[in-house]
Amino acid sequence: MLDTPEHLRLIEHHRKQANWRQWGPYLSERAWGTVREDYSQDGEAWDYFPHDHARSRAYRWNEDGLGGISDRYQYLCFALSLWNEKDPILKERFFGLNPKEGNHGEDVKEYYFYLDNTPTHSYMKMLYKYPQKAFPYLQLIQENQRRSSKEPEYELLDTGIFGENLYFDIEIEYAKASADDILIRLSATNRGSRPAPLHLLPTLWFRNTWSWGYENGPMDDVPSKPLLFEKNEWGQTFIQADHPSNKTYYLHAEDAPQWIFTENETNMERLYGLSNPTPYVKDAFNRFIVDKDALSVNPDLYGTKAAAPYYFSIPPLQTQTIRLRLAPDKFKDPFRDFNDIFKAKQEEANQFYEVVQNKILDEDEKRVQRQAFAGLLWSKQLYYYDIEQWLKGDKNRPPIDRKIERNKDWIHLVNFDVISMPDKWEYPWYASWDLAFHCLPLVLIDPDFAKRQLILMTREWYTHPNGQLPAYEWNFSDVNPPVLAWAAWRVYKIDSKKTGEPDRNFLEAIFHKLLLNFTWWVNQKDEKGNNVFQGGFLGLDNISIFDRSLPLDNARIDQSDGTAWMSFYCILMMKISIELARTNPVYQDCATKFFEHFLRIASAMIKPERKGYSLWCDYDGFFYDALHTNGDVIPLRIRSLVGLLPLLAVETIDNRILNALPIFKQRMEWFLSERPDYTSTMACIEDTGKGARHLLSILDKERLTQTLSYLLDENEFLAEYGIRSLSKYHKDHPYILKIWGEQHCIGYHPGDAEYRLIAGGNSNWRGPIWFPLNFLIIESLQKFYHYYGDSVKVEFPTRSGNWLNLWDVSTELSKRLMSLFLKQGDGTRPIFPKNSPFNKDPNWQNLLLFHEFFHGDTGEGLGANHQTGWTALVAKLLQQSGGEN
Repeated sequence: MLDTPEHLRLIEHHRKQANWRQWGPYLSERAWGTVREDYSQDGEAWDYFPHDHARSRAYRWNEDGLGGISDRYQYLCFALSLWNEKDPILKERFFGLNPKEGNHGEDVKEYYFYLDNTPTHSYMKMLYKYPQKAFPYLQLIQENQRRSSKEPEYELLDTGIFGENLYFDIEIEYAKASADDILIRLSATNRGSRPAPLHLLPTLWFRNTWSWGYENGPMDDVPSKPLLFEKNEWGQTFIQADHPSNKTYYLHAEDAPQWIFTENETNMERLYGLSNPTPYVKDAFNRFIVDKDALSVNPDLYGTKAAAPYYFSIPPLQTQTIRLRLAPDKFKDPFRDFNDIFKAKQEEANQFYEVVQNKILDEDEKRVQRQAFAGLLWSKQLYYYDIEQWLKGDKNRPPIDRKIERNKDWIHLVNFDVISMPDKWEYPWYASWDLAFHCLPLVLIDPDFAKRQLILMTREWYTHPNGQLPAYEWNFSDVNPPVLAWAAWRVYKIDSKKTGEPDRNFLEAIFHKLLLNFTWWVNQKDEKGNNVFQGGFLGLDNISIFDRSLPLDNARIDQSDGTAWMSFYCILMMKISIELARTNPVYQDCATKFFEHFLRIASAMIKPERKGYSLWCDYDGFFYDALHTNGDVIPLRIRSLVGLLPLLAVETIDNRILNALPIFKQRMEWFLSERPDYTSTMACIEDTGKGARHLLSILDKERLTQTLSYLLDENEFLAEYGIRSLSKYHKDHPYILKIWGEQHCIGYHPGDAEYRLIAGGNSNWRGPIWFPLNFLIIESLQKFYHYYGDSVKVEFPTRSGNWLNLWDVSTELSKRLMSLFLKQGDGTRPIFPKNSPFNKDPNWQNLLLFHEFFHGDTGEGLGANHQTGWTALVAKLLQQSGGEN
């Protein structure tokens, strides 16, 4: 029954009866080093705004904080700061390396865990492990700079700083008494064997909206400056927060020793040697606590940033807790019902997940799934970016002479929304194809938010006027795989099954926007008009011997994956058209258009017209890219995901649905009759299979089994924990291409990239296991089974003599992916090294990380440690393992 208190809150929010999403975890984990904060000439964002500046410099576009929250517009922010009396600075945000410092790109060097969250953020919990020794900032930088890209990353655990359990477990919890009445509990547990000092500074501040020279801006620039100041009533002191564009809030802190105040203004003197317009600047609390500078804070007890500095000496294995309440009301006794409310919200969170989670799952499976959901919900962030304004610069700043005018072709883009981030530290910006994968687990717990996210990417202030979807802030013009149609269809179907009410308004709305995007693809990425595509980057950085983000001089690559993605796109748009045609027959014409377009693309991949070139190699039984140069065509015989993606272009049509659409059926039959060349090389849609279904697929039965023989070969793609992104065959047989006086080579690298083709990022598609494409392959195998049933069986693994139908193969692949996170027989989880505290220490054992990708041989988690975005698809796999589709 969907009648738990959390479900009822979601209904209230949907009906606009209460704004339960007004407050949430919308702060970034890192705002420094981002494109939005880069006002440099050379576009070196990490150099322009480094970590060392973050404590002293006011952000222009968004705020960051440790386990923080904000309102939906990020006017008012709350987060925790810490000091262990050993560090040179307050711990106000998570530290990590920039791409020049990390031997595998940018890399957060902290241990924090998103433990629980509900869709309305009525209850949230996270954990941070804060060392009691001096944080090894310089050591982490120097050792990682010393290491080559062929060596592993030097992690915080490697420094030995957690030895003897000399650290604090910092728990940060929030519970909502109402939509904007927020209870805050901060708990610090000393895990060591001796007393340890700890300063905790719960901090409230306003995002700086007043320093940029705008009187009445279109977004959040306000006519007057907001103000925090101390109030004293009923024998207690608390903070009043007045903002001209927001309601007044009050922050109560139990037994607060004092309140300190400063301004959220840049310390010009420290950073640039210039005089400060005010003596009270952003880093004042750092100087007040660490440097014992009492003059750094405002004695008149007002400002735009305030904190209550608590100090404790915490005995061994003991916990110290402080309680706060942030609300639009003042309370004479703010903590009278505090514990009861917290207990109720925890119980309500449990009730919600008892309904959501499949009862077949065991306790460890439920733990993994719930933390995956929590990570997704914690990774929401207010994303604010007005590109035209950013390119011009602000009124109160000198004009910018940019040599690199990043995203200059996207001046229409104005983003001011709460968006699901891939990761709030390593990727604190949205990526449209990442977000599509986020929405599948999200729809299980918050259908409204999932649908809203997909629609958002297609809104006119996001999508380019030419129809291109934005990629990511470093280059919105880069090309991501067109997966939004798939995500929209799957979200629609999952939501329909959950609610029993298909949301055709959502499906129709996004379909019309996707028509524009599909047209952009056809016009921009099919260079010769042969229905073979040159997608470019497509998110798979490091999958090729060339940098696919850059054009090749006097050459082009016809991409097997780009063309497969477009056939996949066609098939999904046809599926959506058919669904819409069930209630509005006019969409039968759209279904016909995409049906015919799919056949033309699929045919071009295998049996090209005179000007084309086949991407299918009969000799190998595999798809390859084709390099066109100086009139020659060179097949790039690299066995990678590029050649597996044609598996995705598959759908089945139920015979009953087909008979209900006479216009579409008639046109389909005419096309098949009059254009037989387009179907002679692929699965025949005219034949009905299991359950009276029709099959639409690039691969006929023979090519399907040939491709699966590679996919399921343990010496090729099949690993113990999923499908590798590059065949293990290339470990001993690297692919070498000598051309243009240069030698290009690609080999199997199961872990971190040994070298990179593009700057930045940890991405590596030369061997590791990636969740999103594994997930799509599993879904495709299930679709093939829906048609073939037991008439097609393959060896799993190849040459094993163990024959399975394709549904069972998909189940086995799902189990391998899920097992990455689940405790094995020896109590260890494959994502962590065997001897890691995560596998041996009871204070670490049940803490999960959802990495960006996984070692192709061992399953160890790699890349962005906290990337709970597309890897949270494990939550959907776990749901399916209990029998839910």
